[in-house]
Amino acid sequence: MQPIDLSHIRNITVSGRIGSGATTLATKLAEKLGWDVLDGGKLMRQVNKDLGFSIIDASKRPDRFDLEYEERVKKMLREESHHIIQSHLAGFDAQGMPGVFKILILCEDNQGNDRIDIRIDRLVNRDQISVEKAKHEVQERERQHLAKFRRLYANNDQNWVYWDKKYYDLVINTYSHNKEETLTIGLQALGVSK
Repeated sequence: MQPIDLSHIRNITVSGRIGSGATTLATKLAEKLGWDVLDGGKLMRQVNKDLGFSIIDASKRPDRFDLEYEERVKKMLREESHHIIQSHLAGFDAQGMPGVFKILILCEDNQGNDRIDIRIDRLVNRDQISVEKAKHEVQERERQHLAKFRRLYANNDQNWVYWDKKYYDLVINTYSHNKEETLTIGLQALGVSK
């Protein structure tokens, strides 16, 4: 499929908390647009496996892997086109870059509370793991990621989160929108008909 060109958009980032639906949206957008998708979670799983760690062990992964990965993401966003980069920090990495459309996927109730129970359930279904394992993975991975990201990218600001809406052009809540609705909202914001 020939990649679809979008006016003023060269690349797209999709970020979200674990189990929010970011990977699903990135994959569906890539299929629709004919663009390449980079799944940051999949890449980091492989890096951790190669280093002999589990995906949960972000704190054990040497900082240089994270720093080099984020620099590669930034270079790709600046210099290349027709990429959808799905990773926790992709939207944060793209701050101030022209031609990059930044999407955040959340799973929050009407009061703005994170629905971790739904995110855990999605992980159970996606990875076919127990509720206990999914709960541990979501909570521990997020704790370790935030500690590392705050240290590496936010001067140890304990209030900093990569899912702060100010970093994004579009925020979609998968608590109130299913996969198809989420894709439609994304495509409409990009100016693409479904």
